[in-house]
Formats: sequence, C-alpha cells, structure tokens
Amino acid sequence: MKPGVEELTSFLADHPDVEYVDAILFDLCGIVRGKRYPRQDAKGLFTNGMQIPYSVFLLDVTGDCPDAGGRGFSDGDPDGIAVPIAGTLKRVPWARVPSAQVLLTMTDQDGAASFLDPRNVLQKVEHRLLADGLQPVTALELEFYLIDRQRMGDGSPQFPIAPDTGQRDKNTQVYGMWEIESYAAVLRDIETACNIQGVPCYTASSEYAPGQFEVNLRHVTSGVAAADHASLLKRVVMGVAERHGFEATFMSKPFSKMAGNGLHIHLSLCDSEGRNIFDDGSDGGSEMLRWAIGGMQATMPEAMAIFAPNANAYRRFQPNLYVPVGRTWGINNRSVAFRVPAGEGAARRVEHRICGADANPYLALAAVMAGAHHGITHRIDPGPADTGNAGKEMDAGVPFTWRSALHALKEAELLPGYFGAEYLSLYHDTKWAELEKFQSVIAPHEYAWYL
Repeated sequence: MKPGVEELTSFLADHPDVEYVDAILFDLCGIVRGKRYPRQDAKGLFTNGMQIPYSVFLLDVTGDCPDAGGRGFSDGDPDGIAVPIAGTLKRVPWARVPSAQVLLTMTDQDGAASFLDPRNVLQKVEHRLLADGLQPVTALELEFYLIDRQRMGDGSPQFPIAPDTGQRDKNTQVYGMWEIESYAAVLRDIETACNIQGVPCYTASSEYAPGQFEVNLRHVTSGVAAADHASLLKRVVMGVAERHGFEATFMSKPFSKMAGNGLHIHLSLCDSEGRNIFDDGSDGGSEMLRWAIGGMQATMPEAMAIFAPNANAYRRFQPNLYVPVGRTWGINNRSVAFRVPAGEGAARRVEHRICGADANPYLALAAVMAGAHHGITHRIDPGPADTGNAGKEMDAGVPFTWRSALHALKEAELLPGYFGAEYLSLYHDTKWAELEKFQSVIAPHEYAWYL
C-alpha cells in the first residue's frame, strides 16, 4: 500500500463521518482550485493523483484562461498530474457537510515537478539557498477585513455589524482589545480551525480600520511550509468568516480612505549549525543582514508586479500611511520597506513590508528570498539606515503602477535566474491580459465625470 493511501485509510478510520475530500492547489493569483472527491473515491486520488490541466495555474483573477505563451487553447490544454502532499490531509471544520482537504502539488506526466506550480517555483528558490548553506527561517503575516455580506448599491463593501453592539462598526482602534473581544467568536473559530489544519497561528490583533485584523503565524524552517501556512490561513479565514455571517477580504485596498491589507514577510537565515547569520550581537544586525537587504532593494523594482499583482494593489502605496514608498530600510522603523525589528539577537530578521495581502504567498516569498540570496552573493551595500519618517516621498525608481510594474518584470534581469525566464514570461502575459481586460470595463465614475 502506498504511504499516501495509508494516510488516507487511517484518516478516514479516525473520521468516519467525513463525506468528501477536497483536493486543492493554489494558482498564479493565489486562488484555491481543485476537485471534490466523494469519500469512496478518494483512494484513487492518493493512488494515481489527479489529472488536471496545466492551464489551471495560468488563469487570471476572474478565472479566464488568456492562453499565455500559447498554453491553454493553443496547445490543446494538456493535463499534468496533481499529487497529494504528505501530512496535509486535514478536516475542514467550517464545512457544512463533514469534509476534509488535502494540498496538492503539480507534476508532469513523468512525475517531475511542474515549473508552473507556484509552490514548485518557491521550492526551486529555496533549494538555491540551501545549496549555499543558507537555511531560511520565515513567517508571513496577513491583514484582512471582515465586511458586511450586503454590498452598497455600487458594489462597494460596507464595514461589518459589530457582534457586541449590533451596530455598524465605525471604530479605528489599532491594537484595541475591545475590538478583539467584540469579534472574539469568529477569531476563536479561526484559531480552532488553524489548529485542526496544522496552521501555526498564535496571535490576532485589530488593525487601523473598522473590522480589520491581522493574524500572525509562527516562524518555521521551511519557506515552502511558511507559504503553505499563509495560503491555508486565507482559506480558513474566508471559510470561518462566512459561517459567522461575514465576508473576509484580503483585497489590498477595499476602502479608499482606510488602511490597506498587507502581507508582511519575516525572514532570517541560519548556517549549517543553526546559527542566525543576521545576528552579530548588535541591534542593527550583521553585515550579512545588510547585504540581504541590499539584494532586496535591487530586486524590488522588477518584483513589484508579484508583490502588487493587480490594479487595486497599487492604491496602498501612498505617503505617510505606514506603507513603503521606496527602497528604504531601518531598525525598529515601520515607515521603511525593509524593517529590522527590535528584539533578541537570536531572532534578528528582516520584515519585508511591501506586499499586498492579495499577493501569491509562494511567489512573494520566492522573490524576497531571491533578493536576499542575490544580495549576500554579491555583497550589496544597502546604504545607510533610514531614521524617522522614510515614507514621505514616492521613490521614482520603483514602478508604482500596474502597467509600469509589468514592464519592469518583462525587462527583469535578476529574477529570471531564480524563477526561470519562462515562468516569469507566462506570469507577465497572464497579468498583462488581465490588465487589458480590466481597462476594457467602464467604471461608474467615468459616467459621472464624462457622460
């Protein structure tokens, strides 16, 4: 019996009420896709894998296949084989019908890892670091809004009805404990679901807007596992929120005059003996840490289309909003792009603060790790640390529009050596088609201004 089948058999014996197994993977946009297997048919998934088109990884955010690079319609839309990842078969506690889920990874028909799977892209970058004796230790933080399921007349979101008062939430109390208490039931169920699914969350905090929260994940010694956790956390939050009568959104900027949702990536690197190479006993960290930041600065312009993957994501980038607007770094300073948090030396790390929460966690982390490796390899000096407010002016050397960011990605010189030129080309083409489709829609304010 194959190990995967043994895992399934044991799981179903322990959970006799489970009726379905959802086989899931995350596409280029970070959207969960897959198939649902009745209990009696799940053994075939664990024995032979799941035939599914490669093009599932090249869909735009609306689910359309733009035939990027001739993959989709032009090549006959061939299948690869998605196979279950050991240890990821878990119960889905928010499901209306007793269900489980298992995370998949994509392979070619010969069993080789498919370069189209974002998870495999990250794994490729991580192996590059490991080959040089650099062990990533990382965690991702995600901000999100709980919003009313009832939209405004124009389709825009509303703040949620606060559970404790029955009134629409209008308070902005960052780190407010009353807000945590008000939404305690949904936050508790998010924590419970994470525990059931092996997602190591450990704190929740209220953020800078009504109904906005952040959930922290524990650091792990695997970049791929960290991105798995972030991707699964998004699924947990959205599923649990729905059961409590809310919607959850990781949209970068759902409210024009309120804080946006960010994805903050914490990264340190250890040597073969487990020592943090970013720690030299000082508050500012080691030379290695500064080189890593220098590499992140160098790769930031060409990676912006990954960090901010849609038109809305660029609305986050405005001066004086604790959102990075340049290739800045500093120590214990939240106005910079690359922050070195205060704390014990053994935990010395970089907090990468650029990404929107709707970025693909696998691709975002791959770009951050590629930047760190590039900087260490080439000993890139990041320049002096910023003190005070580093977010007053937009950096002209960074593309802060979707179109310019995609142009920068198309001309990228550093990231292709890590991601593979073909993958980045397909990412570019998929997102470029999405941009053109986005621009073909007439927005309501165009009628208000120009009709």
